[in-house]
Amino acid sequence: MDGMSGMMMWGMGLVWLLTVLVLILGVAALVKYLFLGGRE
Repeated sequence: MDGMSGMMMWGMGLVWLLTVLVLILGVAALVKYLFLGGRE
């Protein structure tokens, strides 16, 4: 039981990490597009 909950915590942490990473990349791309691509 103990090992199982530890495994689940690891999985949740990984999912959260990936989600945050994707969000940061998305925001960075949006900012880059708005400030570099939109001002022609």
